[in-house]
Amino acid sequence: MNKIYHETVGSAPSDMARLMRKRFNRRAQELDLTRAQWRVLSMLRFHTGINQSALAEILEVEPITLARHIDRLEEKGWVERHADPMGRRAWLLYLDDSMESIINELENISEWNRKTALIGCSVDEIQRFTNDLTRVKANLLAAERMGEKGEHSLEVRNKITGSSYG
Repeated sequence: MNKIYHETVGSAPSDMARLMRKRFNRRAQELDLTRAQWRVLSMLRFHTGINQSALAEILEVEPITLARHIDRLEEKGWVERHADPMGRRAWLLYLDDSMESIINELENISEWNRKTALIGCSVDEIQRFTNDLTRVKANLLAAERMGEKGEHSLEVRNKITGSSYG
């Protein structure tokens, strides 16, 4: 495998994500919101009444990091915390009723960003790209679950991919 391939596979997804975050943040700034806060709001839309620790797990962030985001969103009146009757010191999270229009605007920003990124790509290319990214993510998640410690382990990789690619 050539060096360009190795560099592109490692850096292109990271560069793409960074550029998309930057573009989103620039547009969302008008709403006084960060992309990280948008992720919280977006998940709350689909997981209303979820407790804070479960939401932190879904978002793959530390609970204290999520707590800071929730604090800011609560100060703006966008999120409400309610005591969890099942656990002391636990909170259930809800979106404020006024959030529907803001969430719709944020979804429009996200869609604008995705469409811009995919200009010139056919539906088939987008589907193939999405499938490939999903497979790469699944491979990395499987490696994490198998306890790979960042070592280049051909045996682990072969178990994940089902091949002897090397």
